[in-house]
Amino acid sequence: MSEPSFFEAPAPVSLSDIATWANAEIYRGDPSLEISSVGPLEDAGSGALVFFDNTAYLKQLEATTATACLVGKRHKDKVPEGVAVLVCADAYRSWAMVLARLYPAAMQPREPGEAIVSDRAHVDPEARLEDNVTVEPGAVVGPDAEIGAGTVIRSNAVIGRGVKIGRDCVIGPNSTVQHSVLGDRVYLHPGVACGQDGFGYAMGPGGHLKVPQVGRVIIQDDVEIGANTTIDRGANRDTMIGEGTKIDNQVQIGHNVIVGRHCVLVSQVGLSGSCTLEDFVAIGGQTGVRGHVTIGMGSQVAAVSVVSEDLPAGGRYGGTPAKPVKQWFREVAALRKLAERGGGS
Repeated sequence: MSEPSFFEAPAPVSLSDIATWANAEIYRGDPSLEISSVGPLEDAGSGALVFFDNTAYLKQLEATTATACLVGKRHKDKVPEGVAVLVCADAYRSWAMVLARLYPAAMQPREPGEAIVSDRAHVDPEARLEDNVTVEPGAVVGPDAEIGAGTVIRSNAVIGRGVKIGRDCVIGPNSTVQHSVLGDRVYLHPGVACGQDGFGYAMGPGGHLKVPQVGRVIIQDDVEIGANTTIDRGANRDTMIGEGTKIDNQVQIGHNVIVGRHCVLVSQVGLSGSCTLEDFVAIGGQTGVRGHVTIGMGSQVAAVSVVSEDLPAGGRYGGTPAKPVKQWFREVAALRKLAERGGGS
């Protein structure tokens, strides 16, 4: 069986072009050197570009046989002789910019050829599609839905009645979008569920009475949402995801949640109903946020934490319940010392 390659190898590119794309300076190496692939430090060979930004991989850097390396200024002399050196302000960010040029299909995969609505898809006659929309086999587009130019609806995705989707979006396979309005360049990975009921019940000894959820989901431009993430529609106001926000796989966002602009939510984060994340908040994996709390602008919350009260802007927090990281570290150290004393008695 042949070994498949899902992304076409790039045409050779000069080191000079790579430097331009990466906003980097050629510290060492011939500008006419050709780069034809990328790879990890330990496996890259002739013609390959690598990057280095983490001292945990210093041994791999010292042994690399790649043709060129993107690296920050303070590590430029760690690159072995014979490897061209491209010095940049942020090696990982420069790496991302170069890969986007070399492998554009990995950014937002599209099948080659012209946009087409498959005869094995179901598009309601009352739906409105702009030019250059692709609807793949098995997809369903409901009545009064509107889809902008350049958008791709992948196989078996379901677009509900009245949903609005902007231009140049990708709705991944097996995704469901209902009661939602999406901006431009929104990317939903496979299995995203967006706009379903929020979890709302008036509980009592006679049984739990379902509360109708009459809000929407609003997703602004340039948002990316990972596979199997769920975003509940609002109960009495809209659930909102701000522009540029990036959400990992398997994240749960409850009803009435407000996520600001350019936030980052890592896998298995859970946001309870009516909580608010201001702009540029970053939350590590498996962290839970209690309902009705606010996390201030630019704050960072460590993985596997619990946010149970409002957090001021600009801080770094962690633990259960979440608190400033310095306090959290002191508490952990104190508990460790206490445990060690107890173990020796």
